[in-house]
Parts: sequence; structure tokens; C-alpha cells
Amino acid sequence: MRWRAWLRGGGGMLLWLLLAACRAPATNLPTPAALVDVVTATSVPLATETVPATWTPDPLHLEIAPTGGPLPSRTPRATATPWPTRTITPSPTPPPTATNPSQPTPVPPPPTSAPPSPTPPVIAAAPNLLPNGSFEAGWYNHNGIPELQVPDQWRLEWEAGANPLDPDPWNAYVRPESRVLSRAFLPAFEHPLFIWDGNQTVKIFKEHGAISFRLLTTVDLAPGQYELEINVFPDLIVDYTPAGGKIWAPDPLSGEVQLLADGRTDGWRLPLFGQKNTFTYRFSITEAHPVTVGAAIRGRWAVPNNGWFLDDWKLRRVGE
Repeated sequence: MRWRAWLRGGGGMLLWLLLAACRAPATNLPTPAALVDVVTATSVPLATETVPATWTPDPLHLEIAPTGGPLPSRTPRATATPWPTRTITPSPTPPPTATNPSQPTPVPPPPTSAPPSPTPPVIAAAPNLLPNGSFEAGWYNHNGIPELQVPDQWRLEWEAGANPLDPDPWNAYVRPESRVLSRAFLPAFEHPLFIWDGNQTVKIFKEHGAISFRLLTTVDLAPGQYELEINVFPDLIVDYTPAGGKIWAPDPLSGEVQLLADGRTDGWRLPLFGQKNTFTYRFSITEAHPVTVGAAIRGRWAVPNNGWFLDDWKLRRVGE
């Protein structure tokens, strides 16, 4: 019984190991099947597995750095003192006007509009005292010369020979040519340039020649004040552009104008070339008599085209 108890207590395994060690080398070990039977027949408690201790972490030690003390509180800025508000005194409410329902409210009359300004009287312009002042009444050939067409009731005078303003023989004065031209003899684009009244204009000119001439007429005048007005277009050309445009004389002394009346004048004037110029001259006479009026014109140098267009001349009485 003790032997069996010993075997149950684990001695069987030890005995088997001793017997195996003492056997001769030729002896075969028991088969695994018999060993299994022994193990199965023997109730051997399994050794209890020892569980290793678990790792216990060190307690967390948190050090809190000392603070620098509370931040200084911010001092608020002083609040702006508001301006005192203006107390509006209520205006007294006028008492309601008593209305008499039995009488209709009168309707005010419409405002009277200001009377219209009086229309100034139209003062008729004084008549033009020049005969054939716009050169519309025909023309004649001076001394039968075809190149000299002179407006009716006018006469043309000119200088020929030495030029006191320039002794160069090339610039000696020569007789000009004169034409009375209607619109039919001018390109359409030149009509407003050279014709300012009616249908005709006068052109006095010379190519490559210096000229000095006068266009005059005589008028019977009573005592009074008068104004002579002439219009001229100096067509003084020294060259042309490649496109055919005119290049005007560069020297202002290339053309001059002088108004004449009763043997008097106010001197030479310098017109602008390539455009219409209007000149006036006032004079007085004390006794009724025939008065010669007109203009003297000169182009002192022999430019390629020394031309002048004349139209719409006037003479009017302007005072006593």
C-alpha cells in the first residue's frame, strides 16, 4: 500500500528513470505506447506555473514650476467725457386758425409774370456807298490789254521798274495781271476761300514777279464820318509740298496792305498769308466833294506766286 502511495506521489517516474539507467546497452527502451499507458494510469498532478511579478511603475512626480506671480492688471483709459447735449426748446404751437365753414377759402391770384423785355429796335446798316463794291457788275480790259480785267467803275494802277525796297534786279516791279473770276472758273473747294459776297471775286497777281498796285474808285460824299472796309486773301506761295499743298511766304514783309481815302492813309499793314483778312479805316470830311478811296497792295519780292484775292469791299457813313 505504501508502495502504491509512493507511486501516486510521483515516485513511479523516479523509479522508471533508475531502471533505465541500469540496463545494458543492448536492451531496447520500452515503446512510447507503454509509456503512455503508464502515464495515463498514473495520476500525476501538474506543476503549478509560477507567474512572474508585474512591473509596477514609479509614481509620477510632477513638479510645477513656481509662477512669477499674477500679471499686473491693465489700467483702463479714462472714458471721454461726452459733450453736453443741446436741449431743444420746443417752439410754441400756434393755435389753429378758426375756419368759417360757411365761407369759401379765397384762392390767391396766380403770380404775375414779369413783362417781357422790350425787343431792341433793329438798326438798319448804313448802305454801302461804293459802286460795284463786290465786283459783280461786270469788268473791262484796261487799255484793251487782255491780261488786265478791271471791275466796272474801278481803276487799276501799278508801279513798274526799280524797286526802292529791294535793289536786286530780280525784284524789280512788273505789271501785274488781273482777273474777274466767277465760281465757274474756280474749283468748288476754293469758293468759300475767295468769294465772300455774290458770285465773283477779283484776283490780281504775278508769277515770279514783284508787284505794287492800287485798286481805286471815286465817290461823291457829304460832310461826315466814314468807314472803309476791305477784305483780302494774300495767296503768296513760295513752294508746294509733295502732296500739292501750298507753302506760304515765310517773311511777313512779303505782302503789305494800305487803305486810302481822300489822299490820306493810316500806313502799311501786314496781313496773314493764306487766309481772309479784313481791314477798316475811318476818316472824316468837312465839305462835300468827290473822294477817291481804295487800297494799295504790294509784294516786294518775286515769289513764285505773288497773288491777291479781293472781294466784298464797303464804304459806310458812321457819323456826322
